[in-house]
Amino acid sequence: MTNDQLSLQYHQEKRPGKIEVVATKPCSTAYELSMAYTPGVAAPTLAIKDNPEDAYNYTAKGNLVAVITNGTAVLGLGNIGPLAAKPVMEGKGILFKKFADIDVFDIEIDENDPERVVDIIKAIAPSFGGINLEDIKAPECFYIEQQLSKLLPIPVFHDDQHGTAIIAGAALLNALSIVDKPISKVKVSVAGAGAAAIACAHYFVALGVDINNIMMADIDGVLYVGRTKNISESHREFLRATDRRSLGDIFDGADVFLGLSAGNIVTKDMIEKMNPDPIIFALANPVPEISYQEAIEARPDAIVATGRSDFPNQVNNVLGFPYIFRGALDTRATCINQTMKIAASHAIANLAKERIPESVRYAYGREDFTFGRNYILPKPFDPRVLGAVAPAVAKAATDTNVARRPIVSLQKYRDSLAQRINPARGALNLVYEEARKANARVAFPEGDNIRVLQAADTMVKENVCTPVLLGNVSKIEQQIRELRLDLRDVEIIDPLTANDAEDKARRYYAMRSRKGITIEEARHRFRSRSYYAAMMLRQKEVDGVVAGITRSYPNAVRPILEIVGTIPQKRAMAMYMIAFKDDVKFFADTAMHIAPTAEELATIAIQTADRVATDFAITPHIALLSFSNFGSVAHPDALKAKMAVEIVKSLRPDLNIDGEMQADVALDENKRKDHFPFSTLTKNANVLIFANLEAANISYKLLEQLARCEAIGPILLGINGAANVCQLYASANNIVHLAAITAATTAKKSL
Repeated sequence: MTNDQLSLQYHQEKRPGKIEVVATKPCSTAYELSMAYTPGVAAPTLAIKDNPEDAYNYTAKGNLVAVITNGTAVLGLGNIGPLAAKPVMEGKGILFKKFADIDVFDIEIDENDPERVVDIIKAIAPSFGGINLEDIKAPECFYIEQQLSKLLPIPVFHDDQHGTAIIAGAALLNALSIVDKPISKVKVSVAGAGAAAIACAHYFVALGVDINNIMMADIDGVLYVGRTKNISESHREFLRATDRRSLGDIFDGADVFLGLSAGNIVTKDMIEKMNPDPIIFALANPVPEISYQEAIEARPDAIVATGRSDFPNQVNNVLGFPYIFRGALDTRATCINQTMKIAASHAIANLAKERIPESVRYAYGREDFTFGRNYILPKPFDPRVLGAVAPAVAKAATDTNVARRPIVSLQKYRDSLAQRINPARGALNLVYEEARKANARVAFPEGDNIRVLQAADTMVKENVCTPVLLGNVSKIEQQIRELRLDLRDVEIIDPLTANDAEDKARRYYAMRSRKGITIEEARHRFRSRSYYAAMMLRQKEVDGVVAGITRSYPNAVRPILEIVGTIPQKRAMAMYMIAFKDDVKFFADTAMHIAPTAEELATIAIQTADRVATDFAITPHIALLSFSNFGSVAHPDALKAKMAVEIVKSLRPDLNIDGEMQADVALDENKRKDHFPFSTLTKNANVLIFANLEAANISYKLLEQLARCEAIGPILLGINGAANVCQLYASANNIVHLAAITAATTAKKSL
């Protein structure tokens, strides 16, 4: 199949198009229907009539953007009309949703008169929290945006102008920092004089470029004083008193080339005339003005960017518009002003200088990225862009008094953004707050592991905890430098050379001498960083331990059990938190008990419920799962689950628990009401206790792979200290979560 055929198949398969409307409220019963429509809608309708701002509280307005075009300047396709532009607008809707959780209605207007376009958009604007203008030709696009910005109290943003400008501006800032040229002195040559080129030129001036150092050429040649052909009011500021007339002429002595015109119009000879260390932004799509390969061949000293994803330094608008609108919508900003745009550019530029998370490397074939000539912008699939750009925009909106709902706490706002994209962060918000208050020192035995180092960098930046890294000092320091991490103040300890290694080994020997451990064996074990970390915790040299990233679970948890031990009358066990977009469940036991007895199951249920209530502030509703429903199968395993429920009810009558029951019954209130009305489970279960380790392990791993959820854990319970053991080869993100859980529980643990 050709690429065109594959694209047509992609757009047609399953259901035509790329977007759909999804209900956010249930509507499966007569009562729910009465709430969703009549008569239930009367109350919010009247509330909005009395107070229009209530539309943000009772409707989707506050998270809804209109992507609007008349199809007069679509991609590199030109004036193809509104209907043909619809696939592009739907694509824009996907990007809004994917990267910033913003809902979109795409609207294609069959009208070219700019006055009429303004009137149409103004008339439909009450439905939306923001307007994204797209693919409208110049100079009409300038007038349309300016008029709508004056008339409407919501953000209006023409992405073809400002989106490209903001990303190209971030790229310019970083490129200039690499070649060490002051922005006020550089000479900029621009190919193209349409909406994007004019907007970028003005934006470069806002960033510090001298407008007199910008020379522009279009299809008719250089914009010079005296030229009358195809000159509009928007071009006036870029007319130059010069004898240069052709595109090739404007490269002589230029430091920066910005192309927003047509493919293959720039030759090697042209860019060879540029100053040393030239910056070449050939951004025509889908074919750049000069290919990346040709530019590098002609000027090996150049920093080259294109709009293509298959070469370094892609200037992609998706780095900007979803996050800019996110910040504007969340502050209910009345506009997107220049300060907000510049804040976005600086946030994007600064992010490129930070280390690259593992998830991004995996998304791009495990390629490593380091800030420099081939990496001046973050990658589009870098999940950190939301947390960098939206808060910067929101703060700028607040600082410039265009926010009707100003941001009070940037940290809380960042947490809310993380919750939107990462469901686990929503459930973990309380944990992260407690972790920051605890200011705990947490030891990591695998301190030389790249994922641990990346996680430690995040912990420091987010004030999750103070990591203590165990391992070879020089090796870890070298890795930190290579990864460009900000861990200069982090303590690194090598147990092999530590002065107290012998003392720790002897303490361990004293604890285990009557359990078959000799002093030689003790010394041998304390060559292991896991034993050293566990003893650090016991001696209160650290507040917590997170281990297991490179070791099997039994080997990683053994030092903790032997040295730290369990709380009296408690059992060592593990649970997983499974975070979905709108819900969270807790599974236990997922790591320790292979075939628990009824008494052990009861203890697992009680300990899990208590941890859920205390650490996550969630009221537990517990189901003992089985293949049987309330005696439907006479089997010892089903009877064991039933007995466990009876034990829990006798020991802890305050807990809401029932079973034995099948998983669908535990999670479906209607099934319980219809078939088992006697069930004492008052709500759908959020704590699921499995009859054996096999069922628990299979269940959470299947969900982790097949469902849209995140599995956090295993979280250790019953340990006489703040310690957790990660899954083997846990991601940096999961390590951070477990570090936060560990740090948050330090105040609740006593050795």
